[in-house]
Amino acid sequence: MVYEAQLLIDGRSVTARREATFSRSGPIGGGAATVASAASVGDALAAANAAAAAFPSWSTTPASERASILEHAADLLESRQDEFAAVMARELGATPTWAGFNCSLGAAILRDAATRTDCLGDTGGPAAGPAVTNLAVRQPAGVVLGIAPWNAPIVLSVRAVAVPLACANTVVLKASELCPKTHSLVAETLNDAGLPPGVLNLVSNAPDDAAEIIEALVAHAAVRRVSFTGSTRVGRSVAEICARHLKPCLLELSGKAPLLLLDDADIEAAADAASYGAFFNQGQVCISTERVIVDEAVAADFVAQFATRASALRAGDPSSGRHALGAMIGTEAANRVGTLVEDALAKGATLVCGGQRDDAVMQPTIIDHVTSTMRLYHEESFGPVAAVIRVAGVEEAIAVANDSDYGLAAAVFGRDTARALAVARRLETGIAHVNGPTVYDEPHMPFGGMKASGHGRFGGDSGVQAFTELRWISLHRQAHDYPI
Repeated sequence: MVYEAQLLIDGRSVTARREATFSRSGPIGGGAATVASAASVGDALAAANAAAAAFPSWSTTPASERASILEHAADLLESRQDEFAAVMARELGATPTWAGFNCSLGAAILRDAATRTDCLGDTGGPAAGPAVTNLAVRQPAGVVLGIAPWNAPIVLSVRAVAVPLACANTVVLKASELCPKTHSLVAETLNDAGLPPGVLNLVSNAPDDAAEIIEALVAHAAVRRVSFTGSTRVGRSVAEICARHLKPCLLELSGKAPLLLLDDADIEAAADAASYGAFFNQGQVCISTERVIVDEAVAADFVAQFATRASALRAGDPSSGRHALGAMIGTEAANRVGTLVEDALAKGATLVCGGQRDDAVMQPTIIDHVTSTMRLYHEESFGPVAAVIRVAGVEEAIAVANDSDYGLAAAVFGRDTARALAVARRLETGIAHVNGPTVYDEPHMPFGGMKASGHGRFGGDSGVQAFTELRWISLHRQAHDYPI
């Protein structure tokens, strides 16, 4: 089956100008998975214009009405899980479990956003004298451009739009070229929930046109905020474009998440968390466990238990219903991860399990005795491979964890929770979990990274601050005595 995906502009599904399209081929089965409308710059500007025209009305829509629409969207999203699962399997090689996870968390993000629609308004503040009243005024920013990736396509596209809509902004969502149908279904679901025309618009584009489309949208006068989730490489380019146009941007970028096992860790619980964190969605999650930093006192026991769990997981065609894991995004991605494994083995690391590749399918892989001389130590793999790094004590564990350009998520396992929490506080990451997996999210908590993993925070009050303007208005009730 070949899916079709169109643009969503001003509440209507439309084709691109001159009927331009591009094809997305799925990682399994060959052939086109989706034929999608390929927006021109003119189409992108039309989407931004529609969002700008809808803003005055939406920005004054009562908070209760905005909340009701977001709640309804959450219900619709969950009800369409089977449809999303079918599309994600074809476009991305994703399993039904991953699609269900996306729908469930996406709905939770929408419901949390619905609780924040009353965030706008005025608060008083101290003033220099009794004749002055100061107000801190929080108001919607305007049009928000959200650029969403393919790897968690529902979660991350919903995250790009939910809080902006709750805060009475209008939105242009730029779909990923790798999952245009999935992202169009997300936009369609929100539109069906009752959003007025133009409040949410969707633009998809051919891969070669991405930079031009993003430049045009960022430059549009009505666009006041930009959010991007994706690789650090592309994020730098987005940030440069935003800087040229003086547009604030929120960036959630690449990661190299460490899971630290202290010498008193619960080995079984840590092995469960590592297996889930490293291999769910084939390790194609920004907060996937990429490095397992384990105290040498418990390393042998942990590696044995970790290997048992990894060996029980099999990757394959998700449509067969026989595999816990699906395919990677493509054969090129699997081959890239394979080169990281080969480099580590050539430099003295040990293959514990996995390593087999069949086109875009790669089996869960554990590499032990990884050192800083190996590419796998430093480079984001974004695949189903876990690098085990053995250390001598807490200080070395912290040093190794922080020896990375990235700083998105981390986890620490230790029965002495006070000590484990102290370790978590010293990690250079935006997120850290004690005795929990690196792959963990709650919509109301601040989500984002440090260093090359980006800046700014999605989620909760942090998201509200990112997608609103905070202004100072003062009311003066008598004339001033000016010095000149």
